[in-house]
Amino acid sequence: MSGRVIAGVFLGLSLGLQACSTLQASSSGNAPQKLVITGSSTVAPIASEIAKRYEAQNPQVRIDVQTGGSSRGIADVRQQVADIGMVSRAAKSEDQGLNFHTIAKDGVVVIVHRDNPIQRLTRQQITDIYTDQLNNWQDAGGKSQAITVVNKAEGRSTLEVFTQHFQLKSSQIKADVVIGDNEQGIKTVAGNPLAIGYVSVGAAKVNVEQGTPIKVLPLEGIQATAQTVRDGSFPLSRPLNLVTQGSLNPQQQKFIDFAQSSQVKDIVQEQSLVPVQE
Repeated sequence: MSGRVIAGVFLGLSLGLQACSTLQASSSGNAPQKLVITGSSTVAPIASEIAKRYEAQNPQVRIDVQTGGSSRGIADVRQQVADIGMVSRAAKSEDQGLNFHTIAKDGVVVIVHRDNPIQRLTRQQITDIYTDQLNNWQDAGGKSQAITVVNKAEGRSTLEVFTQHFQLKSSQIKADVVIGDNEQGIKTVAGNPLAIGYVSVGAAKVNVEQGTPIKVLPLEGIQATAQTVRDGSFPLSRPLNLVTQGSLNPQQQKFIDFAQSSQVKDIVQEQSLVPVQE
């Protein structure tokens, strides 16, 4: 399956070698044109769908989309084992030398199980829950049951965005479960009525629409909607980026132009993300 998403967290070395050979093939003679895109599991679903449409319009091109977190996306681009990285956060000072190309806007939302009577949590309550100062739902207005804290693994931009917003260090978080991508987080919370987690707005909303038993909580009284994410009023809004290093070759330029065009606006909206195109 081309344009596919591979759960690549544990495939690092072998996929890196694969990426190297792919890049070599793409630069030789009449070999099929290939692009390797790696990184954020938040960006990967939309990148994969965009890649499928791009391949349909450009049958000579094959695109592999591999996940593993934003850190992998940046590392692979710097080491030239991927043509394009995926990063689910804004650029930082240490990203010097990289070019960020925004393809959509997203946010990070706190989720609980649909059967949890909690309707909202304050900023302080969320901080206390993640630092084990508040560890029973009764103290947040729920039933007298222990809270299961679900946290993101290191290297994930969603973790970074979350900790920055709540002014936490990763070492302060006392997690019961550590997960990788958004789907793992959603499945964990959906399967445990006592759990709390945080995931991509887009991933959460798609799952709610599909009937997954999770509940999206407002943050600081603001609901995560397309409008609040677009205008930045939702407190945990963020850009979803494709990342490159140096001058773009024709293949990179053409794909990035396509990913930022109105030709994929419907794909972005179908995944409950906010298009960059008006």
